[in-house]
Amino acid sequence: MSHDQLPPFVLKDGETFAMLDSRGEICPETHPDSGIFHRGTRHLSRLQLLLWQRPPTVLSSTERGEMGLHVSHLSNENEGGTAPSRGSVHLERSTLLTPTSCVQQLSFTSFEAEPVRMPLALRCDADFRDIFEVRGMPRRRRGALAARALADGLELTYRGLDGEDRRTLLRLGVPPEHRGDNHLSLHLELEPRVTRRFCLVLDFHPHGPALAADTATPADLFDAALAATIERFDEARRCAAALVTDNPALNGWIQRSSSDVHLLSSRLEHGLYPFAGVPWFSCPFGRDGLITARQLLLVEPRLARGVLGFLAENQAHQHDPASDAEPGKILHEARLGEMAALGEVPFRQYYGTVDATPLFVMLAGDYLERSADRGFIAGLLPALEAAMAWIRAAEAASFDGFLRYRRAAQGGLRNQGWKDSDDAVHHADGRFAEGSIALCEVQAYAYGARRAMARILSAVDRQGEAETLLEEASDLRRRFHAAFWSDAIGTYALALDGDGQPCAVRSSNAGHCLLTGIVPAGAVASVARQLLAPTIFNGWGVRTLDEREVRYNPMSYHNGSVWPHDNALIGLGLARYGRTADAMRIFSGLFDTARAMPMLRLPELFCGFPRRDDEGPTLYPVACSPQAWASGSVFGLLEAITGMAIGRDPDSDRVQVRFRNPVLPRPVNLLEISGLRLGEEEIDLQLHRSEHDVGVLVRRRTPGVDVVILK
Repeated sequence: MSHDQLPPFVLKDGETFAMLDSRGEICPETHPDSGIFHRGTRHLSRLQLLLWQRPPTVLSSTERGEMGLHVSHLSNENEGGTAPSRGSVHLERSTLLTPTSCVQQLSFTSFEAEPVRMPLALRCDADFRDIFEVRGMPRRRRGALAARALADGLELTYRGLDGEDRRTLLRLGVPPEHRGDNHLSLHLELEPRVTRRFCLVLDFHPHGPALAADTATPADLFDAALAATIERFDEARRCAAALVTDNPALNGWIQRSSSDVHLLSSRLEHGLYPFAGVPWFSCPFGRDGLITARQLLLVEPRLARGVLGFLAENQAHQHDPASDAEPGKILHEARLGEMAALGEVPFRQYYGTVDATPLFVMLAGDYLERSADRGFIAGLLPALEAAMAWIRAAEAASFDGFLRYRRAAQGGLRNQGWKDSDDAVHHADGRFAEGSIALCEVQAYAYGARRAMARILSAVDRQGEAETLLEEASDLRRRFHAAFWSDAIGTYALALDGDGQPCAVRSSNAGHCLLTGIVPAGAVASVARQLLAPTIFNGWGVRTLDEREVRYNPMSYHNGSVWPHDNALIGLGLARYGRTADAMRIFSGLFDTARAMPMLRLPELFCGFPRRDDEGPTLYPVACSPQAWASGSVFGLLEAITGMAIGRDPDSDRVQVRFRNPVLPRPVNLLEISGLRLGEEEIDLQLHRSEHDVGVLVRRRTPGVDVVILK
């Protein structure tokens, strides 16, 4: 694969993300969707460096995920004339982001015998297109662009139709010799084997440079940004439990996934929030944040606290059909771009999701058990009670008592479960489901929300209300199985349509039902058998739709593709019912997938073609990568196969780390878990393979923590 064919390298900090090519540049001819985006707008659509009027040659290009840095090693390309011979000038180009800027350090070293006067030109452009425009949505009108020369750079400005000025300020630190509206040029004097450091800053802050005073040089700004990003990733490593195995490939997958989750996480008012994915979903999504936080709950509970706090703060409090808002509903997504501000898309604060609200309650219950953070959950109670009130009211308003959705917002989502594409919910003959829709997994989440809320209310001595919720959950479990089970397909129907008719298709959604325990014991084997049949498990993972179904297409978004997070939730569900061997098959498939992907990075999804010995998985062309819940999947699956859980013993109030039938994948003989914390307690553990079993060794622990192994 040539450097031009590599997927873009990704950096992110706060509301800013960059997609760069192997030179550390933005070339729309190679990657049309690339650029540097800030608050939902592309603030830089071209950035190219020329040495002697030609682009440099790529020697190597690395995204250093452990510190949020991209480094390219380049050399001069041209020969003849006044230029030195090819490969005589080396350029190390380092790029990183702050929440409001991009900074690059260019370090030039000449290996010529004599001094070199090197012409350097920068081409830059800012189209200030909204992320939805970049994705392909047309607009009738746009705002006005302007360019202004500065002493050491350029200022590019866009006055949006929303009245907001968006700007890109490019500073070189030295005056250019020539300039235009989209280019700058100068000469650098290079002494033999003496490195010349040259920095540039691209600032997107609307009121001037955000890192330091205007007098700070670009070199000062780069040094400050590098120190800040190193500390950001160091803090992430200090606060999360560390997972290390004796398998280098698995370690690489774990490290890449951890770095990507923290790359995507922004520090908001209530703590860290994992933005959904780059490029299309780099903003808070309710469902994505909740599932990502749940997958990482054992190793990094801070994410759950941040997600719960933000979503509680942004919970809907009134009816607003334009945004699908209803009192108590949890946010689907929040956007900051011009088109959202103008209402050209309904996603400024959009509530068109049916599952985020029960998932919110479920995560709160799991977080309480994992963290014993009773004070935080007590402060969250009004939001949790409002969420449960919305679930109950929505069920009561439906003709069959199930939790249903129906689009209200013009331009909003037709389907409002996690499979939210227009063609995702359909009958066995291919007809789209019409009317209000009850998804199978959403009923499972409503069941899980009741049981989670019961645990929370029991913790605050509201036993009567807790018992009522448990009774409701038991009744829902009975009604769910009666309405959704299909003997014809041997599993649960994908959904019930607006007439109560089942969409009797085999889909991965049924696997989510296992996650909450709503499936009766007698149905588990049949559900698992369908999920792992060769018609739906393609060797890399469980497809979203079985190939026996009419709408199956391995290249579709939701009708035959493979989604890592979907597989992780299915794996957790299988393990809940003791089917660890089945969960291991899913783990092994995704582990092989990660090893076949660039940088061991699982994308949002990939195509569902059958696995072949001589081919890797087929990429989905516009999948987000990285994607938070895809990155979180390795942690969810490790939880599944180790059977690990953390909580407090209700009798002694001591912390318990529990393992239920732990197993390790065949290439792994050792798993070390260090710095596992619950409140003030901490423990280091080692799982090791013996001849017939996997044992657990306590390496270090504080006095208030116990280990329990269940066989």
